[in-house]
Amino acid sequence: MNSLKKMVTAIILLLSATISNAQIKNAQTETTKIFGNCDMCKSTIEKAGNINKVAKVDWNKDTKLAVLTYDSQKTNPDEILKRIALAGYDSEKFLAPDSAYNTLHGCCQYDRAAKTKVTVVEPKMDMNQNAHSNHTGATTSEQQIVSPLTATFDNYFLLKDALTNTDSKTASNASKVILTSLSDVKMDALSMDVHMAFMQVLKDLKVDSKGISETQDIKKQRTLFLSLSKNMYSLIKVSKYETPVYYQFCPMANGGKGANWLSKENNIKNPYYGSQMISCGKTVETIIN
Repeated sequence: MNSLKKMVTAIILLLSATISNAQIKNAQTETTKIFGNCDMCKSTIEKAGNINKVAKVDWNKDTKLAVLTYDSQKTNPDEILKRIALAGYDSEKFLAPDSAYNTLHGCCQYDRAAKTKVTVVEPKMDMNQNAHSNHTGATTSEQQIVSPLTATFDNYFLLKDALTNTDSKTASNASKVILTSLSDVKMDALSMDVHMAFMQVLKDLKVDSKGISETQDIKKQRTLFLSLSKNMYSLIKVSKYETPVYYQFCPMANGGKGANWLSKENNIKNPYYGSQMISCGKTVETIIN
């Protein structure tokens, strides 16, 4: 009887995957174990993993097996499983954060059998880079690790400088590059903590970057820069950057409520007022990763 039940379950999973394949281009499938208990777990797991026409998750509460169907040109199993982990569910590969697991309903708090730690995948140096390091006498261990988010941070600093110089055109162009760099981030190259922070702020970063890129009204750009900076701060706090970053504060900005920004320089160069009050503000935190 149990064998028959397992066979029927397997057939249902395969049929579900076939239907998903018809809707998703470049479709590939993979089966993996995701831990959970009930129908409520099923709903949460599938909602966290699904992306319309990109990824589909079919999870079975009895076998704990999930069929992942995904567009191989747009995502991969690691990205899907990381989203599910952020929703509180362990898989064979990723362990959910304790904070996410603890927020699950009591009936959903499964026995946490998975103990696999998430490993950090660091970008590899190419041969030319390695040859250069040998030439300069630096060893590989002395090289600064380049974060997958470096391009995003670098262009944020270009945007900040443009606003400091009251250069709305350059600010708009820098924001366009930020928007592109956010879309180009390879999710599977992010460690779990960085991935968590990235997914929490990604939508708002894109909205603010797009808003700044679509206007050359310096006042509007500076207003959007306020929330952009807040989310960049949350992200850079857990990411690697090659030099110290200074978190700075102007008490006059934002209608007297105050506003923060990030800078590569400890000297104050205020992006909210430019030359009108270039030195208004102070460094409130030095971020060293």
